Amino acid sequence: MTIKVHEKLLLTGAAGGLGKALRQRLKANCTTLRLSDLQDFGAAEAGEEVVLANLADAAAVDAMVKGVDAIIHLGGISVEGPFTPILQGNIIGAYNLYEAARKHGVKRVVFASSNHVVGFYRQDQTITADDPPRPDGLYGLSKAFGEDLSRLYFDRYGIETACVRIGSSFEEPRDRRMLATWLSFDDLHRLITACLTTPVLGHSIIFGMSDNAVTWWDNSRSRHVGYVPQDSSDVFRDAIYARTSSPDLNDPSAIYQGGGFVKAGPFPDVSPDKVA
Repeated sequence: MTIKVHEKLLLTGAAGGLGKALRQRLKANCTTLRLSDLQDFGAAEAGEEVVLANLADAAAVDAMVKGVDAIIHLGGISVEGPFTPILQGNIIGAYNLYEAARKHGVKRVVFASSNHVVGFYRQDQTITADDPPRPDGLYGLSKAFGEDLSRLYFDRYGIETACVRIGSSFEEPRDRRMLATWLSFDDLHRLITACLTTPVLGHSIIFGMSDNAVTWWDNSRSRHVGYVPQDSSDVFRDAIYARTSSPDLNDPSAIYQGGGFVKAGPFPDVSPDKVA
């Protein structure tokens, strides 16, 4: 049973893969779910509001945040790529979101960070939230910025944030790396619910993963949140081993936790007038 502690929640990035997976699930957490994305993704359903907003537009973000009780922030660029879109969506966009939260008195945010904040740790290491960031690209760097930004807004303004370093959230793991990083959609919802309902959240960095036997991340620093994953990548292990080859240990994507992100790019940048 999901306890409703907020009347109105905002979900940014609602048209993305995880936004679509959470859209129906999050309705159990609130009376009204406000959905936002950059592009039109259809009309609001029962119990929903739809607000289109470019995260780089401070006025649009301010209007998007007004009147909500808490925010699940999935919006922005979710892959490695040119710097300008990442700057606009993930860095300026995150600043605009926290400024709007400050102005409108929103005191709790679940921020979709990423495992790519620590992508240059090795796969033979186990790390905690206390280990310093080692981003594997511009995308990971932007999420590290978001974590620091949220810390500033907690220390200065008391806005609590769970920085959820999402691993690989899909219907099922796709390769051997994801046996360690997989996060089921239901466990993602359980984690967000825990972050929304724990009495004292503070500023917490949490690794977004299911109950996988193989893991590179120690989540012990986040026990106060009360997240208990119920799914595991282990049930997919035999099938994944059968259809994939052994990793090449000379390949950086098999050495480092960030996988293919550690060798993506460089990308030609784009001019600001071509960024939506």
